[in-house]
Order: sequence, then structure tokens, then C-alpha cells
Amino acid sequence: QVQLVESGGGLVQPGGSLRLSCAASGSIFTIYAMGWYRQTPGKQRERVATLISGGSPNYAESVKGRFTISRDNAKNTVFLQMNSLKPEDTAVYYCNSRSGPTRWALTDYWGQGTQVTVSS
Repeated sequence: QVQLVESGGGLVQPGGSLRLSCAASGSIFTIYAMGWYRQTPGKQRERVATLISGGSPNYAESVKGRFTISRDNAKNTVFLQMNSLKPEDTAVYYCNSRSGPTRWALTDYWGQGTQVTVSS
């Protein structure tokens, strides 16, 4: 079983920055992708950024140019650098890890969520 531990959320002013981190541990096997999703009350969970192993990062249009996803493979940790934050970025951010023994037996694991609030 994979456990995800998130950190870095908090309250920032518009235009500010935050850096989220998520470390995966447990029976990880191989991580094929990691990413960040966010959700606000009354809305569906939105994919913010994903990073497929061996591939390029992908971003939601709403965060492109402002957010950067990166990964420390040795520590099985994924980061989300958030710059130029806007009030509409306010949400609970969830870390995702897609892993399994083979690429044909992958499972999505989720963190507990961390609150990001952008307000004056």
C-alpha cells in the first residue's frame, strides 16, 4: 500500500508563491506518474499538473506558466511550485501517485489534501 504525505499548503496573498511537496512511501513498486489535483466545494476535482515518468509535464490551461511540477525520483517525491497565485487558485490540493508492479497493473493513490488559500 502506498502512503502519500503532503505539505506546503497555507494562506498567501494574491501574487504570492507556495511550494507543495508530496512524498510517497510503502509498497510503491514503480511510480509511473505523479500529479496534483485540486477541488473546491461544489466543483469536480480538477487536474492541475501531471508528470509521467519518462515524459514531459502537463498542466491545466489555468495554471500554465505559473505552476511548475517537478519530481525527485530518488525520494519518490513530487513538488508543485505555485507562483503568481490568484484567488481562483484557492482549493484543496491533492497529490496523486500512479504506481504498480507493472504498467498493466497500476493503481491511483491519493494524499489527504492540503488547503491552499489565496486571499488579501
